[in-house]
Amino acid sequence: MHKELGKDIEPGKKRIAFLMDNCDKVEEKIYMKRFSSDQLLQMKNSLSETAIRINDIETEKKELMAEFKERMKPLVEEKIRLLSGLKNKAELATEKCYKFIDNDSREVGFYNQDGDLIDHRPAYADELQGTIFQMKRTGTES
Repeated sequence: MHKELGKDIEPGKKRIAFLMDNCDKVEEKIYMKRFSSDQLLQMKNSLSETAIRINDIETEKKELMAEFKERMKPLVEEKIRLLSGLKNKAELATEKCYKFIDNDSREVGFYNQDGDLIDHRPAYADELQGTIFQMKRTGTES
């Protein structure tokens, strides 16, 4: 079999007529048709232009995503704070607390400014040592 057939006849109707007249049968086939060098060059140019446009769009996307991320950051932090509060049913607070030592029960209690007991523990030995300045408090003294 020859690699080429009828290439010396001008392309178009004359070549098709030659091939049809000399073949045994005409069949419909699916195959990979090679591109010409001009078509390949055109495709390469088109590919490079497309790649440049894609790169420009990806750069723009990165800039927009950074902007969106910056806009979302405070909202995400607020969401985390709210979810933590809902989960724990409390929030972390730093404020002045008032320590009371109960010598009778040998415990120490800490109260916040609202008067709520926020923590208690057994008293340490050095906290139970009395001084001449300690006196029994009932809460009614002025």
